[in-house]
Amino acid sequence: MLYLLLQACKTWLIEHDLYRFAGVLDQLQFRSLVAAAISFLIVLGLGRRTIAWLVRKKIGDTGLTDSQALQATSNAKANTPTMGGILIVGAIVGSVVLLGNLREMYVLLSLVVVLWLALLGGVDDWLKLTAKTRGGGRQGLYAWEKLVFQLGLGLLVGYFLYTRPPAVDPSTPGAPADVRHVLNLPFQKTYVDADRLRPVQPREADASGPTAAPPESGARVAPREREMVVNPSVLMLGAPLFVLIATLMVAGMSNAVNITDGMDGLAGGISAVVTVGVFVLALVAGDEDAAKYLLIPHLPGSGELAVVAGATAGACLGFLWWNCSPAQVFMGDTGALSLGGVIGYVAVAVRQEAVVLLMCGVFLMEIASVVLQVGFFRASGGKRIFRCAPYHHHLQIGGWAEQQVVSRLWIMSIILVIMALASIKLR
Repeated sequence: MLYLLLQACKTWLIEHDLYRFAGVLDQLQFRSLVAAAISFLIVLGLGRRTIAWLVRKKIGDTGLTDSQALQATSNAKANTPTMGGILIVGAIVGSVVLLGNLREMYVLLSLVVVLWLALLGGVDDWLKLTAKTRGGGRQGLYAWEKLVFQLGLGLLVGYFLYTRPPAVDPSTPGAPADVRHVLNLPFQKTYVDADRLRPVQPREADASGPTAAPPESGARVAPREREMVVNPSVLMLGAPLFVLIATLMVAGMSNAVNITDGMDGLAGGISAVVTVGVFVLALVAGDEDAAKYLLIPHLPGSGELAVVAGATAGACLGFLWWNCSPAQVFMGDTGALSLGGVIGYVAVAVRQEAVVLLMCGVFLMEIASVVLQVGFFRASGGKRIFRCAPYHHHLQIGGWAEQQVVSRLWIMSIILVIMALASIKLR
């Protein structure tokens, strides 16, 4: 909103020598950092009132668990208000609308992802947590119902990202190669130097002197201006495969964050760390010089996703103020589904799926532990791989205190984000 207002008034501001006071809003990095600060302050400022409202509505955790070993811990958290994800979602949407470029499709799609999954998670939370006050009925959405909406969103995201027109007509002489459909793996170099050579053309005769002699055979020729082109070894995806990857990223990351949300501050802290890494990737992908230097796809307009990532990181940090142990509020499916979805979406939008998956190693470990546990339990007739799944409960039952589990998984996530960002330079 502020960015579009600045663009509408820019001419008038310049004419009246006032642009210098508002021109900082033209800087993407500044808007992204301010979005993070505003998002943090929104969650911090509205947290106490939101928690009080949730308590009045009796939207609290039931304290139920399938594991007898965790029953005492779960009982201690009973009646803690949940569905606090409305704070996270509200802060993200408010900051992005205020500081993002709402004419950019990348930004609009991010808002669709956040709101779509927040609504889905909100319905699930409301049904589960108000069952007693409603006198029974549905205990939340069925797993297949949530999956249908998650996969449906992923299909829409993949379709619109694939069909997004390039910023420059590829047929235009000197136009950058179209890298919208690149499968950007860590071992690939998306760009390659092309110091091409061309013959030196003889000067035409003029009134001042004779025509220059043509170059001798085998003589050096002048180098053409340095340019960067797409490496022919890079894999370019067709529509079905691209949409499939986008669908799996959005739906998979959404469920992975939701499964990780089982300890005070765990999902929120890891999401904050990962979105800082995603913030850097969005800035690089949106900057042509940085993208070419690091040999990754440059997608014009994708830099605006740094505002989205910044707002998400700020909201997660603000939520940790209320969610750190002992938690005063839980994010519930409302927040967890949205956080995972927006991380998966930005990863696909900037063509950094492999790098973001490395950043999300803890999330992947958590969801993999559940898949392995359930599959092995059914296949073996009741045997288990882990003491309890997700994996953070396996560690807790093994003797780690909850704060130890959370802190150490935060540390792991920080290391993974550093490794992922370093892998870009190692190309």
